[in-house]
Amino acid sequence: MKRPEIRPITLPKVPHYTTLPTDSGAPLYTLHNSTQGVVRVSFVFRAGTSYQSTPFSASAVVNTLTEGTQNFSGREIAEGLDFVGSYYDANIDRDWAVVTFCSLKKFTSETLDIAEEVILRPTFPEREIASYCAKRKEQLIVQRSKPDQLSRELFGKALFGEKHPYGITSHEECYDNLTPEILREFYLSHYNSSSAFAIICGDFGEDVEERVRQILNNLPKGEAPSRIIPPAEPTTLARQTMEGAVQSSIKIGIPLFPRTHQDFIPLQVLATAMGGYFGSRLMQNLREEHGYTYGAYAAMINLDQSGYFVMSAEVAGDHTQDAIDEMFSELERIATEPMSEEELAIVRKIIVGDAMRVFDGPFGAADVTIENIQNGETNDYTERFLKKIEEITPAELQEIAGRYLQKNACVTTIIGAE
Repeated sequence: MKRPEIRPITLPKVPHYTTLPTDSGAPLYTLHNSTQGVVRVSFVFRAGTSYQSTPFSASAVVNTLTEGTQNFSGREIAEGLDFVGSYYDANIDRDWAVVTFCSLKKFTSETLDIAEEVILRPTFPEREIASYCAKRKEQLIVQRSKPDQLSRELFGKALFGEKHPYGITSHEECYDNLTPEILREFYLSHYNSSSAFAIICGDFGEDVEERVRQILNNLPKGEAPSRIIPPAEPTTLARQTMEGAVQSSIKIGIPLFPRTHQDFIPLQVLATAMGGYFGSRLMQNLREEHGYTYGAYAAMINLDQSGYFVMSAEVAGDHTQDAIDEMFSELERIATEPMSEEELAIVRKIIVGDAMRVFDGPFGAADVTIENIQNGETNDYTERFLKKIEEITPAELQEIAGRYLQKNACVTTIIGAE
């Protein structure tokens, strides 16, 4: 048997989208891919949790759009999508809400009939809203009994500040205050033509483009939602113990800047080297050398008006401080010692390989396009990103790490064992 030929990784080809005008001003973007006979339509709104004035209202709106509309009950919507084998998904983060419908090409019309109802005519029925809030309240209580959930919340508060839109958390009892009227008000002020765009990808024709264009044209009119994002007010150290915990959840981070900053890409490379794959520095140190944890990671996180570098690990409770010391040791090493060409070559392959995986299918390009548009970029950004990855040098990475990844700038949070 002859083994396959080993060839260098080639950079994936980034598809470019077409922008179509609409009467409402809400942009429509299209990406054609006829390889699999499927169509995906995503509606994107500036309606993330940092825009809400009532706790949990933003997530409640996007998660209950399908609970009832002017012409369909929640059950009819679910059965209608199930009958044609279509897929529905709703996602929300601090800045954006995304509602997605996916169907076989031959059932696109039926799927868009339901999408039109869900996007344009949700009613937020009182009974369904009460049921949703009760379930989410109980789920949050359960989640907050686990270190990973508490760790995320404590880290957000420590990194940005307890009242900061990116750091604030709310008591689960706040679900009791949500009403259909509050959700309708948030929907009308944030799911309007001034805050939205849509993207179609897959195997579709002008008829689908026209249907989606009409949905955008019929969105409620209104002004673009506004908010004030103040500077972060980080806390150097925050710790919370959990009775009976045998592990500690550790997060160490540095508030920085969003993806539009020129140094974001080099920091992504550094984060990958630190904890972006199984053979990364944190994994070798905390897992392979010391046995403190099963896994550790590092990442650069992008937000609309901010961003941060973070390292994270769940470690044996009696080695909490040892693990923290080793994480800071790795942070110092990457800022003071140049990365070897061999390690940088591996990191490059990891990043380019992830990009190839994302673009392997008709919908990955749509996800990349959405993120680029959210950041005010075109898909040229992805090409520049991949080119920068190929050209970056150990000296440049060391200089960037020395500038930003300083111990005295770090926020450290610990949840779990004493």
